[in-house]
Amino acid sequence: MRIAVTYDNGQIFQHFGHTEQFKVYDVEDGKIVSTEVVSTNGSGHGALAGVLNGLHADVLICGGIGGGAQMALAAAGIELYGGVSGDADAAIEQFVAGALAFNPNVQCNHHDHHHGEEHACGNHGCGGEHHCNGH
Repeated sequence: MRIAVTYDNGQIFQHFGHTEQFKVYDVEDGKIVSTEVVSTNGSGHGALAGVLNGLHADVLICGGIGGGAQMALAAAGIELYGGVSGDADAAIEQFVAGALAFNPNVQCNHHDHHHGEEHACGNHGCGGEHHCNGH
């Protein structure tokens, strides 16, 4: 099994469409057998599903992700675990152990809504890694 994680300096990057790197983990018999950090070469949003497909990823673990990217991943047969944050290696260990907490309904729709005073940026799954009004 090959698992990809949106990756930035050891952490799970919180905006799928803007990730510059994936860390790819090969897992066999419940153990991580190899890892590799791969550049996205400037690809963004929908094109990233193609990058993951080219890497032969079976699973993607990420933070916030929009609906279009979710559909592209589903079309490519890549299983999505979204809404995950923290240390990338720790998340993979939890995934392999069957204990990864994730949000199956994660959305990152800052193109589709306006931020009012009743809505804090950090509460919609995108984390604090970017500025909502400037992407």
